[in-house]
Amino acid sequence: MIKITTLITITFVFIASLNITAQNLSGRDIMQKVKDRANGDTRYSEMTIKLINKRGRERVRKVKSYSVDIGKDKKTIMFFIYPGDVKGTGFLTWDYDEIGKNDDKWLYLPAMKKTRRISGSSAKKDYFMGTDFTYDDMGSRNVDEDKHKLLREETIEGHKCWIVESISKDKRDLYSKKISWIRQDCLIGVKIEYYDKLGKLHRKLEISNVEKVDGFWIAKQLHMTNVQNKHQTYINIENPKYDIDIKENKFTVAILEKGDA
Repeated sequence: MIKITTLITITFVFIASLNITAQNLSGRDIMQKVKDRANGDTRYSEMTIKLINKRGRERVRKVKSYSVDIGKDKKTIMFFIYPGDVKGTGFLTWDYDEIGKNDDKWLYLPAMKKTRRISGSSAKKDYFMGTDFTYDDMGSRNVDEDKHKLLREETIEGHKCWIVESISKDKRDLYSKKISWIRQDCLIGVKIEYYDKLGKLHRKLEISNVEKVDGFWIAKQLHMTNVQNKHQTYINIENPKYDIDIKENKFTVAILEKGDA
């Protein structure tokens, strides 16, 4: 009986300590956890992208994407495979975790047989291939590029979430702040709001169909809405694979221009 009582006491103390730890997390702690979430060393997926303008007209794109981690850095290459007018278009990005080091991004346009380097203000403000995602959205950020503040906790569709406000330290950024709803169980953001320089809501990202694939959490649908011009982008992620056999030498401008094998 003494042993059982002792065990119960230890269990309650352990649970209490977990709660205290969770309550003591800062906004930065949470966003670092999100960045450190395991997602394999290499990744592959197919994506269907649907673009919807304010009049309801739809356009559909299909894409293949490959990604590899190089230490704390990441390289990603994407190829458009449908429809014919964008087939062969490729996008390559080398994301650097080092603060102050600009990511390298290239866009290959087969109709022009030309590779365009995306740099400077374009990387932060221009939209990617007619979507509602900027080129800056297509990469990753060092957690300390922003100041993070835990605002509160909420429950969304039965899942406890942290709500974190992030303000960029770079005044050239397009947005004054972002507010993220982070699921506590899987460390995936299920909603992000982007506010313009006047503090007005500019875009809203809703993330759904969260599940585990090969032991890794993934969100299979992203829905970005530009609330100011009423344009929308849906991205459905299909056939995701992790820790596939892919070499770093695939992520070059030469391969980008050659196209997907």
